[in-house]
Amino acid sequence: MRSFLGALAGVGALALAGMSSAGAATEIEFWHAMSGALGERVDELVKKFNDSQKDYVVKAVGKGSYDEVLNGTIAAYRAKRQPEIVQSNERSFLTMVNSGAIVSTSDLMAQQSHPIDVSKFIAPVVSYYAIDGKLQAMPFNSSTPILFYNRDHFKAAGFDKPGATWQQLEPQLEAIKAKGVSKCAMVLPGDYEWSFLENYSAVNDIPYATKRNGMDGLDTSFVFNKGKLVGQVERMKRLVGPGVMQLAGQGIIPIQLFTSGECSTIIASTASHAAVVAAAKFDWSAAELPYEQGVTPKNSVIGGAALWTLKGHTPEKYKAIAAFYDFLAKTDTQVWWHQATGYVPVTTAAYEAAKAQGYYQKNPTREIAVLQLMRGTPSDNSLGFRIGNSNQINVAIMEEVSAAFLDKKPVQQALDDAVARGNEALRRYEQLNAGKK
Repeated sequence: MRSFLGALAGVGALALAGMSSAGAATEIEFWHAMSGALGERVDELVKKFNDSQKDYVVKAVGKGSYDEVLNGTIAAYRAKRQPEIVQSNERSFLTMVNSGAIVSTSDLMAQQSHPIDVSKFIAPVVSYYAIDGKLQAMPFNSSTPILFYNRDHFKAAGFDKPGATWQQLEPQLEAIKAKGVSKCAMVLPGDYEWSFLENYSAVNDIPYATKRNGMDGLDTSFVFNKGKLVGQVERMKRLVGPGVMQLAGQGIIPIQLFTSGECSTIIASTASHAAVVAAAKFDWSAAELPYEQGVTPKNSVIGGAALWTLKGHTPEKYKAIAAFYDFLAKTDTQVWWHQATGYVPVTTAAYEAAKAQGYYQKNPTREIAVLQLMRGTPSDNSLGFRIGNSNQINVAIMEEVSAAFLDKKPVQQALDDAVARGNEALRRYEQLNAGKK
């Protein structure tokens, strides 16, 4: 982490060459982590912007996974050849903010006479990417998990649809398995810590960490080894044991176990719509995340990524970046991106426009994630998560929960150990970034 921050800060004040010659368009590079069909949509989006005006040209460059994009950015900084825009996932928020190498999106847009009204963005997006009311990054591909289910399997087991609560859903899953309707009733996603723990805590309004899940300072500490979160992991273990709930094996993509019909349900990102539509040959639908009986569910929290503006570029480059961000924030652009990718519209106006077009009448499952994100007013427990050393901590949590699944340790001990390892990593991050937010 120290070398990363040093690499970023060390070049923060450098201004790159690249001012356009008289009459020539100003070109900027946008490094992203989209591949396959989503990469094609990024290319299409960039082409729309480039074709809409003649002053600026955005060059989209796929750099692999989010980690590979980040590593490539570090290398580029060391070579003093950083791109203008880089896509980074939500877990990298603190790393990017505390690097000293980014230009706040709100500041950039105000300086370039393209002010952004943060009130136009849906609340969970603002709470994740804004500090003191200022967007630090440009929201881009935001997602949230929902429950995809095989309607044929539910009907075969005697059910119309999944129950809204875990107390209703759990016996349904057990019945699907017991009746031999499918090999597994639910496949766990590879990032189940996000969908089954973080989003579970948000939806059920349970604290995951102190300081409003890190929103109020780096001195946050994990507390997910208490109460209902312990019960959630115990439920997961109870279902994993007899094969009602299944972990995908090494090299197996979880969503494929659902789309092949082998497993009856999956809780996955709404961006999985594209994969389900393309591959599922059965009657399927989707529903909001299950919650605990007796709870009034809160909003879920976002995943995905945002676009970060890097320091060290010319005024002409920043004008180009602001123009591109202004284009991205337009309602028409947001509606197209939402419909083309399955990611949620990040502005209220885009959601309302899609609804007015009748899009959700034809595609009702595409509205589920939006309604779930906009459900009520976010509480201290559903604003999102601002956690340092996030990737390292997630690995530790997954290791400990997996140990419980494999009967290597009791659930309570596994969560106690996960909290201890997580808090140790938090303290290291806090020490390295003393005085920062």
